[in-house]
Amino acid sequence: MTTNLVNPIDLAKLLNKSPVLSSEQMGWNGILLQKYQHPSSAKEFDTPALSYHWLLLPLGHPYRLTQMRGGRLHESIVQSGDSIVVPAEQPSYWYCWRSDTFRPMLHIYLEPELIGQAAETLELDNSDQISLVHCFSKRDLRLQQIAMLLLDELQSGGVMGRLYVESLSQVLIVHLLRHYSNLTQTITDKHRSLTPTQLQQVIDYIHAHLNQDLSLPELARIINISPTYFASLFKGAMGTSPHQYVIQQRVEQAKWMLTKTDLAIPDVALQVGFSSQSHMTQQFKRLTGMTPKQLR
Repeated sequence: MTTNLVNPIDLAKLLNKSPVLSSEQMGWNGILLQKYQHPSSAKEFDTPALSYHWLLLPLGHPYRLTQMRGGRLHESIVQSGDSIVVPAEQPSYWYCWRSDTFRPMLHIYLEPELIGQAAETLELDNSDQISLVHCFSKRDLRLQQIAMLLLDELQSGGVMGRLYVESLSQVLIVHLLRHYSNLTQTITDKHRSLTPTQLQQVIDYIHAHLNQDLSLPELARIINISPTYFASLFKGAMGTSPHQYVIQQRVEQAKWMLTKTDLAIPDVALQVGFSSQSHMTQQFKRLTGMTPKQLR
């Protein structure tokens, strides 16, 4: 095993580079999102072995990028929609060729434990030996879609809450296991469904804690299953994701409070668990076709 591994925060210091956006202060579990704006001038740098898996996603116009890793040279014209995966514990050398414009790049760092836990939970064969594999400049619009949703959440200041980020993280991890790992078997849900009792326990808990910032592991622990299984099995039982179900129930509770009480709209938003009045208004209009003010 490689020693002297560097974490993403220390990597930025070593390279004297600061992200224009970072989720470092958001408290996201096992995942760090950073957006960089690389200058248009040519630049080269070495990156030491990281303790995290490292995903790089170009966001702007095409430009030429070179990577040297494990004695092998990789070079391509990268652009928005492409993906680069550098597994943990693997150092590499990079050369960014001169470009006519700034080169925005999204970095996603994942703790290896998340990959291992997901593989074990999904009861994959030899789960302790499953790991991500290196990939340079692969076209992957699904991965970019997941990344853009995470970036939107970061830019909003975390308006959708922990449950939303953790749900996206689980989707990202399963996608990586399917397309960027040494896995040779098909990922399927071996547990077909939640029992009626399990489902009712989760629903009762959600309603009792609707005003709180619920998390995926928190809901999964109620019925003693993993977050990876819980997200897919809940959607199979309810026809919607845990996050969307919570949003729907918050809107329903808000509708009742708006018609049955005299509470101010901002107070209603906070009491049903929305981060702000504007967040409630956005979701309220999406689900009902009207704003809270119009309903009242």
